[in-house]
Amino acid sequence: MRAVFNRILAAMLLATICVVATASLRGQAPAGAQGGAQPPQNAPSQTPPPPPPKQESGVTISVEAPIVTVDAVAATQHGDLVMGLKKENFKITDDGVPQTITGFSAGDSPITMVIVMEFSARAQGFFAYYAKYWAEALFPNLLPKDWVALETFDMKTRLEVDFTQDKNEVRNAVYHLYFPGFSESNVFDALLETTDRLKDVKGKKSILLLASGIDTFSKHTLDQTYKQLRQSDVPIFCVGLGKVFTNMQELRGSRSSEINFLQAENELKTFSSMTGGFAWFPQFDGEIPGIFQTVASFLRHQYNLSYTPTNGNDGKFHKIKVELVAPDGGPLTVLDQKGKKQKYVVYAREGYQAPKSGVGD
Repeated sequence: MRAVFNRILAAMLLATICVVATASLRGQAPAGAQGGAQPPQNAPSQTPPPPPPKQESGVTISVEAPIVTVDAVAATQHGDLVMGLKKENFKITDDGVPQTITGFSAGDSPITMVIVMEFSARAQGFFAYYAKYWAEALFPNLLPKDWVALETFDMKTRLEVDFTQDKNEVRNAVYHLYFPGFSESNVFDALLETTDRLKDVKGKKSILLLASGIDTFSKHTLDQTYKQLRQSDVPIFCVGLGKVFTNMQELRGSRSSEINFLQAENELKTFSSMTGGFAWFPQFDGEIPGIFQTVASFLRHQYNLSYTPTNGNDGKFHKIKVELVAPDGGPLTVLDQKGKKQKYVVYAREGYQAPKSGVGD
């Protein structure tokens, strides 16, 4: 009986091997096998694609010019925004050469902002405490349509909350920052990492930096930071924390660190001016609500300008200058409510890095 069973089993095994072999020779998967979808059995055989045409030797030059966009806002010496400007009121020069403005828009657009806070254990957490305390005054100036993200930094940059329109989520994240980490303040790295993340973000994007401005451990130098930020289209608004600290030190009879904070203050001013932002160095808590109100107003009432540069793709840094002009081409006159002439400043980024014409063999 066992011998008969073994002969039947052997015959079944041989039949299965034949089926598998036949299916393999036909290029078909056997029933029950795992695999991708197969072409129909009657599909015509595919002929190999023709070889690519032989390219002639020579030089190919790309002459496509970039479109440069500039966000600009004008404010008087008293901080009042100059409103109601039109395309004809702006003049742009690119390395001193007047440009034709091809794109223009104005209006109350949503804000896209990253709050970057120094949250380190430096000075027994003094700067972390003030950054956290002052940040609270920003939220009443934000609208439901605005987008906000929160980052902190000490030795490393940390994304606490990604972009959201839920302001309470960001506010709660700030509130729950309890224990500062390392006693380092890598502000250079934090700014460069944040601008890099914002590179492809559309809209009125910006950085609000609350920091002492002193850098202790960044892998980027100050010169490298300047070089990269001057190419960025992200305005940086800085709120320095150093004045409050040095004032407290003076009350205690210590002035040893004042020179470091003066240098940091100059650096923060440069970060802001080269990107089209602004820097504040408050000494009292009562200044903070007005500062954040100004930040929101600046961002909401920016004028977006664009042009195609006439001086080519040379791979160099191009300096931009934005001016306000009257219909006759002369300087625009701004008057206050009493008809008194006002001085004003136009805030816009300093320039951009032009692409270099592609050359290939």
